[in-house]
Amino acid sequence: MASVPRPVSARIAGPADVDAVVETLTTAFFDDPLWGPAFPDPGRRARQAAVMWRLFVSSALRYPWTLVTRNAESAAVWIPPGGSELTSEEEEDGMKGLLTGSASPEVAEGVLRICDQFAAARPSEPHFCLTLLGTHDAHRGKGLGMGLLAESLARIDALGAPAYLESSNPANLARYERAGFAAHGRITVATGHVVTTMWRPAVS
Repeated sequence: MASVPRPVSARIAGPADVDAVVETLTTAFFDDPLWGPAFPDPGRRARQAAVMWRLFVSSALRYPWTLVTRNAESAAVWIPPGGSELTSEEEEDGMKGLLTGSASPEVAEGVLRICDQFAAARPSEPHFCLTLLGTHDAHRGKGLGMGLLAESLARIDALGAPAYLESSNPANLARYERAGFAAHGRITVATGHVVTTMWRPAVS
């Protein structure tokens, strides 16, 4: 297995961490080549995107697999085998209304289309899915994100399970490869941007 950074001290996030995790993800993905253009008005992007991040983070907390550093400077949101990002069809339907209200119908449709593409591309084999990994802008360059990934994978390896992710930023591909992931497939979204899906086999 490829070498990874030394794991950082991590803990399972709880409801009291939601605001901090949402802030971290909002800054982390503000200029992301996929999620930035999904909210095309830079002046309102942070507020609009935060609505989406809050929904996903709050929903994922039902599983003990949202890991954060001490003060949520970095966050990794995992969905365990057999799990789902949102809790119900009602919550999924509500996402369209939330995004329409915070942004526009066009933004909502675009985001939902991306989510549908992601869902269709995911492997059928049971796996842990890394839906979000981000570090707050104020704490980048300290190795927190990759350290949190290493800690996450150590816990997953202990269970003998594979892991999967969608890399929205090509700049991160080499980092994920060093953590043992390999390219699995490609998703081309409406803007033409290509997302690389990646798979890491279970450690036997």
